This record gives sequence, C-alpha cells and structure tokens, in this order.
Amino acid sequence: MDYEKMYQSYYMQVYSYVITLTRNREQAEEITQNTFYKAITAKHPFRGNAEELTYLCSIAKNLFYDEKRHHARMADMSEVQELASEENVEKAAADADMAFRIHLILHRLQEPYKEVFQLRVFGELSFTQIAAIFGKSENWARVTYHRAKLKIQERMEGNHE
Repeated sequence: MDYEKMYQSYYMQVYSYVITLTRNREQAEEITQNTFYKAITAKHPFRGNAEELTYLCSIAKNLFYDEKRHHARMADMSEVQELASEENVEKAAADADMAFRIHLILHRLQEPYKEVFQLRVFGELSFTQIAAIFGKSENWARVTYHRAKLKIQERMEGNHE
C-alpha cells in the first residue's frame, strides 16, 4: 500500500470528519496525524475489506473517543476554574441555555441521523464523502440528512427535548 498517496488523497477528508467530532482545530490536526500514523504502523494493516476512507475514519473515531476518555479522567482530577465576571456569566448562561437545548436535541437524535447531520453541518462534508464514511449511497446520505434536519426542526419548534 502506498501510504504517501493515501495521506495526500484522504488527509483533508479525514481532517474534516475529525473536526466535526472535536470542534477544535488543533485537536483535529493531532488526531488526523495520529490516524495516519496508526494506519501506517498498525499490526494488522489495511487489507482492502472496506474503503480506505472508511478505514481511516474508523481509526480517527476510535482515537477521538480514546482522547475524550483521557480528558474526562483529567477533568475529574483538576480543580474548579476561576469564575467569570457577573456580566459574562449572565450572557454565557443565556447562550449556554440555547446551546444546551440544541445539543440535547442532537444528543437524543437517533443514529445515523445525528452523525450524518453533524458531518454535513459542522464538518462541511459532501454527501459523497458522508456516503463513503458509512459505506452507503450518496442518495442515502442526502435522505438521511434531510430526515435529520426535519427531526431537529420539529423538536426545536415543538420544544421537545
């Protein structure tokens, strides 16, 4: 397998996928780099049983969850951060309330709707790329995204959480 070609071909697609998970550029860059490193140094190298992009995205997703678990353990051990000024707290609380409501709706959305919506909106991936990640057709990705969007709109309008 030509890893240099794989890196050049899929780096931006894997990075786009990871940024939808992390929502943090530096963390996404690190996980993307580690994804390719892990693919190259894996005990069980890619055998062609799936699409290369699907293989790389599954490695990236596992690395993301590993890092998330690590940070959760570190957060449990860290001290409470300093409080912001009263004015900032009020504004942050209002913004946080709306963001929390949206995240609740997204969190409770069934798979694959949740992930397809996040990949399309936050990751700015094309329907072709989303279809490749799931190993499905482009039409499947379009329909799934549309259904996810409708479900979110219904829940936002109906105040369902």
